[in-house]
Amino acid sequence: MANIVLASASVRRVELLAQLGLEVTQCAANIDETPLNDEPAGDYVCRLAQGKAQAVATDDLVIAADTTIELHGAIIGKPLNYEHFAEIFDQMSDAQHLVRTGVAVRQGERIELAECVTKVWMRAVTECERKAYWNCGEPKGKAGGYAIQGVAAGFISRIEGSYSNVVGLPLFETAELLGRFGVAIVDTVAQTGQTRET
Repeated sequence: MANIVLASASVRRVELLAQLGLEVTQCAANIDETPLNDEPAGDYVCRLAQGKAQAVATDDLVIAADTTIELHGAIIGKPLNYEHFAEIFDQMSDAQHLVRTGVAVRQGERIELAECVTKVWMRAVTECERKAYWNCGEPKGKAGGYAIQGVAAGFISRIEGSYSNVVGLPLFETAELLGRFGVAIVDTVAQTGQTRET
């Protein structure tokens, strides 16, 4: 199997890829993540995923991704501080938002892109809950200021679409892209000897 480089320092993305039987080397890509003027959220995450994939200097297969929250058409990034976090959560509380992830797989000059969109509904979150959640440390560095695989699962009433996308990497789309480069998930699982518990 080809060596795979993940253009990210994200532990959760490594864990998600491990579900597909993939072992990766991490090489975080440093690019400017500032949205362009009036840039749609879908275009934004795909542009950043492509930029991250191209920023890693290697001949190996590269996986890159970028996840953001879209709320009422606006891009919601990572909270800068508690005040910014409170502003974000006030908007998302008792409302629906979109989680968008752009995924890029590159080898040499060839690059393939995909986008995944998941609808997420958050229940009304009280000010006391919001402060306690911030103080637990989980919101920091997360798009939209929450991690669905953590404490914030108690705030999410339902989702429509890919759960792994909300965690940070849509596995179906990633597997589809890898397949275009000859990486078959069934083969990777067979090589790692992973089995499903019953």
